[in-house]
Amino acid sequence: MKHLKNKLDGIVGRFEEIQKLISDPDVIRDNNRYKALTQEYSGLQNIVEEYRNLLGIENEIENTGGLVQEAGDPDMKEFVRQELKDLEKAREESVRRLKFLMIPKDPLDLKNIIMEIRAGTGGEEAALFVADLFRMYSHYSESKKWKIEILSANETGIGGFKEIIFSVTGKSVYENLRYESGVHRVQRVPATESGGRIHTSAVTVAVLPEAEETEIDLSPEDLRIDVYRSSGPGGQSVNTTDSAVRITHIATGMVVTCQDEKSQHKNKAKALRVLRARLYEMEEKKKQQERSKARRSQIGSGDRSERIRTYNFPQNRVTDHRINLTLYRLEEVLQGALDEIIGALKINAREEYLKLELS
Repeated sequence: MKHLKNKLDGIVGRFEEIQKLISDPDVIRDNNRYKALTQEYSGLQNIVEEYRNLLGIENEIENTGGLVQEAGDPDMKEFVRQELKDLEKAREESVRRLKFLMIPKDPLDLKNIIMEIRAGTGGEEAALFVADLFRMYSHYSESKKWKIEILSANETGIGGFKEIIFSVTGKSVYENLRYESGVHRVQRVPATESGGRIHTSAVTVAVLPEAEETEIDLSPEDLRIDVYRSSGPGGQSVNTTDSAVRITHIATGMVVTCQDEKSQHKNKAKALRVLRARLYEMEEKKKQQERSKARRSQIGSGDRSERIRTYNFPQNRVTDHRINLTLYRLEEVLQGALDEIIGALKINAREEYLKLELS
């Protein structure tokens, strides 16, 4: 607790320093500095307010503790003791809120994302579940007023996808969807199954923070670009011009294809967005491995081979295996009701961080 209070006293000192600076005419005239200071001020304000609330509670605890000794009447003594218990509980809650507020923001949280969903084991049933997950994330994004744009889709012809890649843009997209990376398992009776047997299929989801052009520099000499005719389900040609684009990043061997647009130029632009996101994620993973303590505080590893969630249709059940959360509202979840799951994942991630950093 002493370590925490020392940190908080330092934060209050910085907060009060910024209060004076943003009133200084010289600072106000410097737009960049003024903007940076006001952002820092806004980030510290909630912490300072909660710390002042904590100090007020501790002052009340001290005063109330003295009243216990002074109270002569047994009923009054019991009343004061109960009030003291309530104040101590309020102090614990305030400390917990402060610890959460002091967790540093991940700069990636504000980024837009590129999400890739691919069919794994299970054949057509897995491809159909790719479509189910795409609809789930689409409904969730709509509820958050985010925008979805399909970048690439490989359809199967019966309503499924072997793979679909799309961008999600909006406020705090990566912060909310970052924990969706991994293997999503589905257990249900496929529509094509005449015997009524339950099948287990798997789908892989990858969530990539989208990189700005300035963050990942792609020189023409780093790329091999091939063009060809688009094809649809079954391999038939769906275009009469060479509009499909395949980009190979020579240094890593990473390959991205895009054929959804009739324009070669548009397909190339979309493929470059996906390539930048994949390379950016690769760089971020290297940084995370170097920051081993921060990496241990994450829920799971973000590894796409890690089984993270099971969707069981016969039992109307969704289970997130990382936090042992089970909900019996499968249909609601698939309609985009993800707030409870995502909220629990975010809280658990903060608690894991606190165990390492502020204990």
